[in-house]
Amino acid sequence: MQPDEKLIRGCSAGKRRYQNKLYTQYSHQMMAICLRYSKNRNDAEDILQEGFVKIFLKVKDYKFEGSFEGWMKRIFINTAITHYSKNLKYSVHTDIDNMEERLAGDAPSYYETESHNGREKVLMKLIQELPEGYRLVFNLYVFEGYTHQEIGEVLDISDNTSKSQLSKARKYLRKRLKEMNFKK
Repeated sequence: MQPDEKLIRGCSAGKRRYQNKLYTQYSHQMMAICLRYSKNRNDAEDILQEGFVKIFLKVKDYKFEGSFEGWMKRIFINTAITHYSKNLKYSVHTDIDNMEERLAGDAPSYYETESHNGREKVLMKLIQELPEGYRLVFNLYVFEGYTHQEIGEVLDISDNTSKSQLSKARKYLRKRLKEMNFKK
């Protein structure tokens, strides 16, 4: 849903009433993006907060060309990537094989569900379990439609590294879904 021009201009003028309305209208959708790019809900909430701060600071730069929602989404994706880059020096690299061993004890019944919303939660949880590099490449390629060249430029990695991380992420997700007897 495209917000009306009055709402965008009110946010641009720094009026809290309009900022609250914009936040209420889009926070759920933007949180879904933040969750895809983060390893847990706390990180996602940090990205959401930071993203909305950027939106409110930059909304005056929106030119009313193209989708406002798409403009916002791009800011949240870039915020998530920046969050990843800033925290990279603090994270410990988790090898995918070690992660598979650690998660092998999870009970499949915990994940099995017939509801559409339940399936989304399972997939979201599995995506969040991916090592950060794999998760970023997977999200940028699968959900955002970036090419491997674009991913390489954004994350400062080679095209081949992007392809390799995507392949490993897909392999891991397929394996986990198969282990859980996950039904479509």
